[in-house]
Amino acid sequence: MQIKKRIKLLLRKTNFLQVTKEVLYIVLGIFSACFGLKSFLLPNHFLDGGAMGISLILQVKTGLPLALLIVSVNIPFVLLGLKQISKMFAFKTIVAIIGLALLLSFEIFPIITSDKLLISIFGGFFLGAGIGLAMRGGAVLDGSEVLALYISRKTSLSVGDIIMGFNIFIFSFAAFVFGIETAMYAILTYLSAAKTVDFIIHGIEEYIGVTIISGKNDVIRQAITKRLKRAVTIYKGEKGYSKNIAHLESEIDILFTVVTKMEVTKLRNMIHSIDKQAFIVTHTVNETYGGMIKARPLDE
Repeated sequence: MQIKKRIKLLLRKTNFLQVTKEVLYIVLGIFSACFGLKSFLLPNHFLDGGAMGISLILQVKTGLPLALLIVSVNIPFVLLGLKQISKMFAFKTIVAIIGLALLLSFEIFPIITSDKLLISIFGGFFLGAGIGLAMRGGAVLDGSEVLALYISRKTSLSVGDIIMGFNIFIFSFAAFVFGIETAMYAILTYLSAAKTVDFIIHGIEEYIGVTIISGKNDVIRQAITKRLKRAVTIYKGEKGYSKNIAHLESEIDILFTVVTKMEVTKLRNMIHSIDKQAFIVTHTVNETYGGMIKARPLDE
């Protein structure tokens, strides 16, 4: 009974910390997005992509309050998220969007600059940071990504392809209505926001999965664990091709490890110094949990 009570207390504490962390991310995201809009984009009539871009276009053309338009435009996406993802996701998202709309109603952020290049870059940066932080909290401030996820499940298109097509339509419309220059700055704002979202979600240390096939796999394994301080997983495999037909079905160890993008060259050079004939395959890893991703001393 005592152990069960401790487990329940631990789970409650963990859950409380997780909820607090998610709420903090969403609140910071709302303030960052609002700062980007009020201090850069809105005073200078700049546009963005996605649902936010639609809201900004409607605000310019109709004169309706942006706060009202942001909520109205995103409601269909929230309902889609309720159906496709979860009730909690939809709840967090609608709260985040309403929070952003309410904060936009107050004049608490100063206008920073009127330089168009700075507006497009830094306006996109703070807006993207807000979207990324909200996503880390389990919500979105721009519902177009929910639509892209839904369409990708129904078609062969990827989420990235759908978002790109969606924004091409918005920017084309902006070019037709507001002029080519406005559309070009809108594209620059979108690119700045998109790269910032990637940075917030994935971090500066992009992880790379590396698969290594070599006749000297044991030496390479020891080099990776001792010199790079990285864990290695060993898969058992069989040769699918060999110049020597007699050894075609011989077993071989396949090494797999995960390193940061900045360590890939060092790892590749280290492997080639051991075995120049080693076969190396690399691919991007979006997220990692646990293990030995962060370098730390090993017991000898």
